[in-house]
Amino acid sequence: MVTRLLGSVILLITMMPVWAVDQLSASVDKNPVLVGEYFTLTIEANGKVSGEIPDTSALSSQFVTSPISTSSRTSIINGSMSSTTSWQMQLLSRKAGEFTIPSFEVAGHQSRPIKLKVLAREQDGEAQQNIFIKTELKPDTLHVQQAALYTVKLYLGQDLLDGQLSAPQMQDAQIAQLGKQSEDYEIVNGRRYMVVTREYLVQPQKSGTFTLEPPIFNGQIREGYRRMAVSAMGDSIEVEVQPIPNDYAGTWLPSELVNLSEEWQPSDQTVMVGTPITRTLTLTALGVTKEQLPDIQVPDVDGFRTYPDETDRKQMTRDGRVISQLIASYALLPQTPGTYTLPEIKVPWFNTVINKVQYATLPSKTIEVKADPNQVSVAPAPVVTAPQQITTQAEPQIVIQAADKTWLDWALIASGYVLWLITLAIWFVTRQSSPSKPAAPEQTSKTPDEAEALKQLKRATNASDTAACYQALKALARAQGYAHLTAWRHQLSPELQNEIAKLQGALYSANQESVDLSLLYRLLATQHKQVKNAKKQTLEPLY
Repeated sequence: MVTRLLGSVILLITMMPVWAVDQLSASVDKNPVLVGEYFTLTIEANGKVSGEIPDTSALSSQFVTSPISTSSRTSIINGSMSSTTSWQMQLLSRKAGEFTIPSFEVAGHQSRPIKLKVLAREQDGEAQQNIFIKTELKPDTLHVQQAALYTVKLYLGQDLLDGQLSAPQMQDAQIAQLGKQSEDYEIVNGRRYMVVTREYLVQPQKSGTFTLEPPIFNGQIREGYRRMAVSAMGDSIEVEVQPIPNDYAGTWLPSELVNLSEEWQPSDQTVMVGTPITRTLTLTALGVTKEQLPDIQVPDVDGFRTYPDETDRKQMTRDGRVISQLIASYALLPQTPGTYTLPEIKVPWFNTVINKVQYATLPSKTIEVKADPNQVSVAPAPVVTAPQQITTQAEPQIVIQAADKTWLDWALIASGYVLWLITLAIWFVTRQSSPSKPAAPEQTSKTPDEAEALKQLKRATNASDTAACYQALKALARAQGYAHLTAWRHQLSPELQNEIAKLQGALYSANQESVDLSLLYRLLATQHKQVKNAKKQTLEPLY
């Protein structure tokens, strides 16, 4: 009995339908519709469909389409089971006229085409009074990659419950919204409107004639106790885009106005060797983005070290125009005295008003560099020249110099030795005659000061503190008898001079990687050790 019942159930299941599609239909929720008004297209199949979606790609040539959504439901009525699968999407037409929504096919079944009528906005005057859009493009004639400001204003005459404003569209163009939208109120024809304003940057990438399609608004407003669906669309704008001239050379910079200016700190045209100069260049252009501004090439000048600073780019909108700025700073360090002429700087750009290539120019500038007076007045210290004479074969070099001495040299050395003995005897007698008087403290040599300055430099190097390293260098220069760092630096080896110049440039530049503090410390420590060894080897013959 049980076996028979089970067999009947299995037979009944196998005889049940698989809910194959037996009918396919398509419908819209509005007909006619207004230009710029969204409507819903529904495609429905009687039966369960898995993994199959109707092909709606043909709609994109006539309408603005949204992604398609799929849903299904199953119902049992009086023991009869049925299933339905549906697909929905939002459509919008930017043009008035009569359109045909084509037929669709699913599982071998086809739907019927739909005749759709789209009405122009002029036929809906009352709705135009409640909500409308104004658009403006400045300038409306462009060159390739020239930036134009597109302003969209949405006027709302009633309380808005919700809504969505789409973005403008233009073929072969980059469109980006600038900042956030703003909200304000205006009086139009004696009626108060809330105005939502958005600004877009439009940059065409190809030449030709294009249509800038306006944004479209769809939303709901409150009218009494009811919710009403509303929509609005601005006017299209025809844009003529001119190509890049064939004879243009350099970075393409289409603009209505370009200006190049500079500032100097200090502003004097006469400077001292080693005095840092800050040169700030500002490039301003209309109708381009900040990314389009080219980097300014500053030529190198013999006798100067040039260290570039960080570059700052800014962008703003004012009076319906896009304004961009490039601000670049450079630190210049004069190395040798003389009169120098810094060459002019030229930035090419294309004037879109007169259709002609022009140049933003900074004229050449003459600077007089004077020697450091401290360098002239202070005699070179022997401890600096010693490292240049010491080589890896120091002992043979000293022996050769001793062998080359004349009899006059030996006489001078002997007289100095006798004077030293006399001085020592006078000091000894004076000490014995006044035993109660405490001995004067021994004069401290410069070596401990140099050692302390080197320790200070090492601590600053470990902390990667360029300012502290610079102060330690000044202390080391004073310990070696120099009142000014510049005079002391010019007596050093070329490698040390180069590293110190980099350190000075880093103090006037944000590029902290331009100086190797560890290398600077090692070079100075090695020199200090060589000088101490040279002193010992020079004094040994006197004793």
